[in-house]
Amino acid sequence: MSKQHLSSLLAAAAIAALLALLPVTSVAQSDAKTGKGGKGVGKGKADQKENAADFQSALTPSGPTPKMPDGKPDLSGVWTPGLSFTQMGQVPLQPWAEEVYKQRRDTLSKDDPEGHCLPAGVPRISPFLQKFVQTPTLLVILDEGNIHSYRQVFLDGRPHLDDPGPLWMGDSIGKWDGDTLVVDTKFLNDKTWLNGQGLPHSEELHVVERIKRPDLGHLELEITMDDPKTFTKPHTFTRTYLLRPTWEIQEYVCNEFNVDAEHLVGK
Repeated sequence: MSKQHLSSLLAAAAIAALLALLPVTSVAQSDAKTGKGGKGVGKGKADQKENAADFQSALTPSGPTPKMPDGKPDLSGVWTPGLSFTQMGQVPLQPWAEEVYKQRRDTLSKDDPEGHCLPAGVPRISPFLQKFVQTPTLLVILDEGNIHSYRQVFLDGRPHLDDPGPLWMGDSIGKWDGDTLVVDTKFLNDKTWLNGQGLPHSEELHVVERIKRPDLGHLELEITMDDPKTFTKPHTFTRTYLLRPTWEIQEYVCNEFNVDAEHLVGK
């Protein structure tokens, strides 16, 4: 195992350890940050999160935004989502979805598709690295975690597929709005969870990601999910990725090394 891969694993393990100290609801909720409402994150836990964030930031290079030959931002690089992979906020669910969400949490996520080596879907991600490879007509996103899967975002002006049926990763079409890449994803199946605690969705889920690279070391994502069968209204949240220019994604085959399944026993 390379030193870089060990560092990646240790960073992900540290993030997982921090998450174990946090409430089941999202760490992005303001009450958790402020301690209001009786179940907020205490000072010690907040300090641990801040120290982890400081460690991540210290590894991030500074500099101007790289550009493609056509002048558009070049999103290429190996990126870590850090703690922001958890940030989804309080999604406004319809009553049936609230019941499903509660049942999945009560059974300790034993039926999590990702825990059984199935794709994470969109917009769920893991704390592990992602590699963005950009050409003028295509953006490919490679995942180190989950099933070592990929997404294709087509930038060549093509329309969405003509009703391809439900897909694990959906059909993603990207268009530039100034220096922001707007990625529109449709045709997602309802087999994936939106987070590790079992947040559900239907096949009407529609995801729009607005991706910016304000400087060399950061990607900023604004993600809007719309699912009229599951949510009471569209929901928007943000993530920030940090560049790791000296790191590389490593091979991981979930089916060969699935340490999760035997522990997903629920209660």
